[in-house]
Amino acid sequence: MQPPAELPRKRGETANKTSLVLVHAHAIFREGLRYHFAAAPHYKITGEASNGQQAIRLVDYSNPDIIVMDVDLPGINGIEVARTVKLNHPNIGVVLLSDLNNHDGIVKSLRAGVAAYLSRTISWDDLLVAVDMVRMGNYPINDLVLNDPAVAAAVMDAFRQLTVDSHTEHVYSPMSPREIEVLELVAAGQTNKEIAVRLEISNQTVKNHISSILRKLAVNDRTQAVVFALQRGWIRVLPGEGATSGL
Repeated sequence: MQPPAELPRKRGETANKTSLVLVHAHAIFREGLRYHFAAAPHYKITGEASNGQQAIRLVDYSNPDIIVMDVDLPGINGIEVARTVKLNHPNIGVVLLSDLNNHDGIVKSLRAGVAAYLSRTISWDDLLVAVDMVRMGNYPINDLVLNDPAVAAAVMDAFRQLTVDSHTEHVYSPMSPREIEVLELVAAGQTNKEIAVRLEISNQTVKNHISSILRKLAVNDRTQAVVFALQRGWIRVLPGEGATSGL
């Protein structure tokens, strides 16, 4: 196995900058990323890899803050690398570059804990915005789910099947029955106002329920709460309804 294209520096040497590892099968692509990130004041490249096995080994050694990685890699693909990385280094943000029409890939990436799933044809400015969001602890992949109804439907179908396959109808949930009801409506794409009308409660009460749900599940936003609860069988996708961009 070939060594990383660039010898990684240990994390302590990049104290005031966000450390990045670049992973792509083609050196010319990595060179382009390296050139742009070198000009960005908040980032420092600590290593590069050209295949999945090399990426995992490099991440274990250098413990970067963020990985920017293509999905299609020799050996282990980017989604499997992301899954391994997030199991061993849950605080590392993973940014994947792929085909946005690959809904199955988006679902698998969401389940692997990927922070951002972006088009390979993304502009540098948009890539930097997304990586900046990941640097601040955000998950741009959630926006992808929310803003594309086809992706949202694919995600909900996948997690509905996961719930059925797991036989988890009677599992403990930290949420109250009303909170479960609210979160199921969130999963169905309902806005706070629509939920309030549906349940005949005030908009502020809906907000209070959602704040409580986020706190109990220790997640940052509504999409993460839905995914977390669906994975555990705590909520169901309501018959005849699906998530939309209004979530």
